[in-house]
Amino acid sequence: MRERIDSSGNEKIKLAASLRQKKHRDREQLFLAEGVRLCEMAAESGWKISFCLYTETVLGESRGSALLSRLEERGERLYQVPENVFRKASATESPQGILLVMEQKKMLLRDLTLSGHPFLMVMDGVRDPGNAGAMIRLADAAGMDGVILLKGSVDPFSDKVVRGTMGSLFHLPVCGNVETEPLLDFLKQMDISLYATALDASAQTCYAADLSGRRALAFGSEADGVSAELLRESRSIYIPMFGRAESLNVATASAIVVYEALRQRMEK
Repeated sequence: MRERIDSSGNEKIKLAASLRQKKHRDREQLFLAEGVRLCEMAAESGWKISFCLYTETVLGESRGSALLSRLEERGERLYQVPENVFRKASATESPQGILLVMEQKKMLLRDLTLSGHPFLMVMDGVRDPGNAGAMIRLADAAGMDGVILLKGSVDPFSDKVVRGTMGSLFHLPVCGNVETEPLLDFLKQMDISLYATALDASAQTCYAADLSGRRALAFGSEADGVSAELLRESRSIYIPMFGRAESLNVATASAIVVYEALRQRMEK
């Protein structure tokens, strides 16, 4: 079904614009997926779409037109809007002219489907949406079973996180706002060992530690690191550094550790 909206005061425009704020995403249980490629991946994922906003520019492009036709065939609600109205709803500085308002798919720890050799990522206090998006994308690329964001980490449905995942959010289980104690209980129940990046007396390099078994890898923010509560139940690992840099960006650090773990797992 295709209709037209011409006013920025329309309720759907105001709803889409409001989803840039977490309190409104939480209240509505909706979020934004924006841009042709991300909307294509969202449409292929099977996640529920509330409605689509698009401009004439997208309608005139082959990929955009094909995407709109697929959405229309599925019975989705499509609304063409002028460029100035679209910018009111958009969360990007350079809008591509199409966005989807989508229903959130909340995952709980008990919903995770684990492989025979579980491989999980835990974010503890990772608040930067660019880092979180890149880490979810990394976990997807490495074939991990899921990502767990502890309470105090960024909202995985933030528009910047969603864009940063480049679609990985739609095919990798992501559990957000998880408390530490339930996580530790879950890992114990599932017989999964927790390794955390930290530099203390007992820490091993990520190359010396055995990361090949049933493992969860925890990463904290550059400012605060992994919490003391989590560290007490973890084995500490670190990335050796030989230059004068004091630290690595958490997305970079996680890539090094995750792919070292993947290398070990592939060898076994």
